Amino acid sequence: MTTSANMSHPVAGSWPVLTRIETGIVRVVEWAAAALVVVEVGVLSAGVAARYVWGEPLVWSDELASMLFLWLSMMGAVLAFHRGQHMRMGAIADAMAPATRARLEVAALVFCLAVCVLLLPKATTYALHEIPVVTPAMEISVAWRSFGLPIGLGLMVLLGVMDAVRRIKLTDFVVGVLIAVCIIGLALAAKPLILAMGNWNLILFFVVFIGLGVLSGVPIAFVFALAAISYVALGTSRPLTVIAGRLDEGMSHLLLLAVPLFVLLGMLMEVTGMARAMVNFLASLLGHVRGGLCYVLVAAMYLVSGISGSKTADMAAVAPALFPEMKARGSKPGDLVALLAATGAQTETIPPSLVLITIGSVTSVSISALFIGGLLPALVCGLMLCVVVWWRYRNEDMSGFRKAPRKEIFRAFLISFPALALPFIIRTAVVEGVATATEVSTIGIAYSVLVGLLIYRQFDLKRVGPMLIDTAVLSGAILFIIAAATAVAWCLTQSGFSRGLVEAMGSLPGGAPMFMFVSIIAFIILGSVLEGIPAIVLFAPLVFPIAKGLGIHDVHYSMVVILAMGVGLFLPPFGVGYYAACAIGRVNPAEGIKPLWGYMVALVLGLGLVAMVPWISIGFL
Repeated sequence: MTTSANMSHPVAGSWPVLTRIETGIVRVVEWAAAALVVVEVGVLSAGVAARYVWGEPLVWSDELASMLFLWLSMMGAVLAFHRGQHMRMGAIADAMAPATRARLEVAALVFCLAVCVLLLPKATTYALHEIPVVTPAMEISVAWRSFGLPIGLGLMVLLGVMDAVRRIKLTDFVVGVLIAVCIIGLALAAKPLILAMGNWNLILFFVVFIGLGVLSGVPIAFVFALAAISYVALGTSRPLTVIAGRLDEGMSHLLLLAVPLFVLLGMLMEVTGMARAMVNFLASLLGHVRGGLCYVLVAAMYLVSGISGSKTADMAAVAPALFPEMKARGSKPGDLVALLAATGAQTETIPPSLVLITIGSVTSVSISALFIGGLLPALVCGLMLCVVVWWRYRNEDMSGFRKAPRKEIFRAFLISFPALALPFIIRTAVVEGVATATEVSTIGIAYSVLVGLLIYRQFDLKRVGPMLIDTAVLSGAILFIIAAATAVAWCLTQSGFSRGLVEAMGSLPGGAPMFMFVSIIAFIILGSVLEGIPAIVLFAPLVFPIAKGLGIHDVHYSMVVILAMGVGLFLPPFGVGYYAACAIGRVNPAEGIKPLWGYMVALVLGLGLVAMVPWISIGFL
């Protein structure tokens, strides 16, 4: 996803005192977020050590980690809001004329502030209601966790208003606020009419409203949150505190603790040079073959994908090491970025993908089964991409390139071995039941630190602070959108929409094959517009029971859904993953669209093969 890059950046202006106050607040939040990441790693590592080394589990470790997790999520979300790094669909808004784009940015800021202002008192009430509830192990009030929600929302309001005062003309901001107040007033006046619409109002809230908000460039999490608030306030008689409860629930699932830890692990791989070592070995192995570095790109993405928690981070770890040499060999920049985008879609099912963890958390499908099932579908799609690479580069002139001697290849292998071992250690530990997805991330972090310090000796201590803060920011952006999508999913379930969807899709002619075909089309579209994680949280709990009722294996259906969303995520004109690939490769998006279609056709054929042959997904379970 692109980020709201210009919506909330600090800009020095004529308010030096305000600037210093804002900078001080942000600095405190940054260090709090970094400290929370360290403490989370420490608590979970202590739990793993106690369980597997001393054989006496710490009964309070998961409880403490879960309580701190909400604070980490909200502090990360605050920083993502301040930096303008919440996920958004920016392709249309960014293409507008500068004056129109500036108005949309003001509208987006007012939109986000409206969400926080509406939620803040309800989140406070929700936290106060949690005071009497006591945790079973530590015997402390749950409110210590719950107050992270209103405090985070309050910080967003404070920083957003300070930024608006410094950066936006006061008249423009006041006009935006007045327009927002008028819209809210008109909506409240229209409540009887909206109630009379029955479930048809779902189209108004969750199709029209979300569609306009997303296409206008407003961060997706805030669009989801305001859609849920609007539905509860105008379409039901329930109090808005239920939305605060759903946001808390969305950011409190213990499985999602793996998100910030895998994000940190991916950053450590880049800082320690582990990612580059893997790429160098693969290049020595295949660099002399026609299209060899393209095969290296496919293989490298297969190895590193999923570990960082961000598809953009995966691509950024591989592309800089390969693109200069590939261009020197005559590859066109557009073709390179097209293949990079295609491998991003192809590797969505590679464990420990956050999409796999999310789908397991919202559907109760076994995480270890998903980790096993995800390897072969990605391999099948990768082989399809390699066929296209072979065809396109079959006449490449390789006369100026030598085959690396075995001694050189062996040396590159020895250097890369500690890095190559990490993905296998992680996946084996989860699959064999040695550790959960959350616990294994702490093992990977410890391993990466030791390898960086003792073997590669590229561990720059000056980068630790920024790396911890960046981990919190990316994690906050991901988790806040999961929380908002959880609220929307709850609204759809309470409205009875899920029952209607079950009946409609369950009655499709053609049984399971037709249902699978419709699911592929639907999730390609959803992946293009919403990106994988929010689409999963919104729709997986609704469609998975239908698939199970039609006899489709949960893991098989998961692989099809994830690959379909991956295709959508990297498919122009709305697939924002493609634009992220172009940004990493520093290539004009127009140059890569034509070569991308061949790779996308290959991916769709691979997806069709995975859908038709369940064994590819479940044969090794």
